[in-house]
Amino acid sequence: SETADADYEPPNDNDVMKLSAMTPEDVKRWETLGLSAVAAGQVAGCVLAGGQGSRMGLGVHESKGMVNIGLPSAKPIFQLFTERLTRLKTLSGKPPARLPFLVMTSPLNHSSVKQFFKDHDFFGYPEEDVVFFPQGTLPALSLDGNLILESKSKVSVSPDGNGGLYYALEKQGVLSKLEAWGVKYLHVFSVDNAILKPADPWFVGYCIEKNAQVGNKVVWKSSWDEKVGVIATKNGKCSVVEYSDLYNPAAGIDNPMVRAVGEDGKLLFGAGNICNHFYSVGFLRDAISRMNSRYHLAYKKIASADEKGETVKPKSNNGVKLEAFIFDAFEMAERSVVFECKREEEFTPIKNPFGADQDSPDTARNAISDMCKRWIETAGGHVVGKDLFEVSPL
Repeated sequence: SETADADYEPPNDNDVMKLSAMTPEDVKRWETLGLSAVAAGQVAGCVLAGGQGSRMGLGVHESKGMVNIGLPSAKPIFQLFTERLTRLKTLSGKPPARLPFLVMTSPLNHSSVKQFFKDHDFFGYPEEDVVFFPQGTLPALSLDGNLILESKSKVSVSPDGNGGLYYALEKQGVLSKLEAWGVKYLHVFSVDNAILKPADPWFVGYCIEKNAQVGNKVVWKSSWDEKVGVIATKNGKCSVVEYSDLYNPAAGIDNPMVRAVGEDGKLLFGAGNICNHFYSVGFLRDAISRMNSRYHLAYKKIASADEKGETVKPKSNNGVKLEAFIFDAFEMAERSVVFECKREEEFTPIKNPFGADQDSPDTARNAISDMCKRWIETAGGHVVGKDLFEVSPL
């Protein structure tokens, strides 16, 4: 990550749309803009599904998108996203427009993810509009910088991080396909946020209105010490600052700005990054051509071959995995914006296994159920009992 003494500043107020500043007229205008872009076939969604769900007990060939989080319908996360996109196409007009759905996998789970969609008839989505493409891999290195062998004849490799998106879009020909289809805007999001609104017309419409090259949907931090990266500016350009670069007592870092609040009482460094991004396709084409190979180090326990060539798992960190971060390209944007959303309606990350009391499939399921209850009540319905509720988008 960046050095701790970098000159970070909060995002410019003109580039931040806070919930408190949104009017019903604004929302209607953005929704109309977003739906018009969908109707014109100018929007695509992209889910980052290449990560390994090892903490959830998933096998290396599985994706979190395959997980049934326990909703009454038993729908897996991939189906939740796909059906929301189907509904969005219907809302945009008739006949429904083409709305490409990109699925970035890893070399480890690529085949199984494709098969999962086939086994479920693509959840009713047009097969020709679902594009699977694998992110790249990078070799793992020992602490002294040498390659790690996984076995006698195989170098240990791992996915190249969510920033591998940029290289994969280019290398796999996906960006060219989007351009040929007339797609102008791409919404990129993480697979582990089951409540997410793919290709959200409010967000897309706001970014189009602001003529943004990059847009970041955020939740405001609940407290100054919530351990989440935040959107900031550095040398006038959009950046993401990791929590540890603002506050890390063990490393002697305690930036007073981490606690600073604005006139509205909200944290200045409060725009929490939730891996929910908008891009203009033109920006992606330009940025990919200018990106350098810039990798971040992640110290990990990496299985390696012993002197006999047998694979052994270490008890402590023995090596480094190289990762590209998706936000490394943000600073190339001349026009970037921040769009705040409601945490309880748009952010329920799944990091932990079933049964965990936070960031688990259980907490995501309950958040979706609570949201559906609110919808029912807003529509004049009456909710009875404590059962789980689910409203299908179809």
